[in-house]
Amino acid sequence: MILEKAIEAIRNGRMILLFDAEDREGETDLVIPALSATPKDIARMRCDGGGLICVAIHDRAAERLGLPFMSELMRSVSMNGHKNLRSIIERKGDIPYDSRSSFSLWVNHRDTFTGITDNDRALTINRIGEAVLRVLNGEKLDFGSEFRSPGHVALLRAASGLLDERRGQTELSIQLALMAGITPSMVVCEMLDGNTGKALSKEDARTYSLVHSMPFVEGKNILESCSHSDSC
Repeated sequence: MILEKAIEAIRNGRMILLFDAEDREGETDLVIPALSATPKDIARMRCDGGGLICVAIHDRAAERLGLPFMSELMRSVSMNGHKNLRSIIERKGDIPYDSRSSFSLWVNHRDTFTGITDNDRALTINRIGEAVLRVLNGEKLDFGSEFRSPGHVALLRAASGLLDERRGQTELSIQLALMAGITPSMVVCEMLDGNTGKALSKEDARTYSLVHSMPFVEGKNILESCSHSDSC
């Protein structure tokens, strides 16, 4: 029932709360489809979430758009003259809860001004969602004709095997999109606690979800559903 409510909200372009797991980041993200995000949604993420506002993208779409993992890009650059970058590229053991990050490029849409305002970020995010939809429908797209980098919206590339390979917010949110039958491009933003300086506790995130009538779903709910389905 919990998962069904979250899927229905996502299907209708509404925001939900997604908790990964106690033995992982232990964080709750505000999540909404990229195609549905409005400036008010970005403002909510900025004010009530406080973490990075990122767009998770299905691996197949990222491949067709030519979006690399940032670590791979830096590794390539470091091998072609910029040797000083080698020491800062993430290595095995750098991330205590995972083997690697999902970060790809940071972009702005070319129609934005500074790129950081709620209006600008919503525009960039909507256009990213459209780009994902277009390439997954078989259309060829020159990503650079619409976007520039560096920018203010971080792109996250999901693992090719999704939850069989990695169980971060990136893969969980994309799996939710697939379950909802929508374009697999999702905006995610961590919820932080200004009093403790840490991630917002799961209990406080649950309270927020009740106050604001937003479904709260955990990664384990998605994984349990996948274990009984051939669609994951």
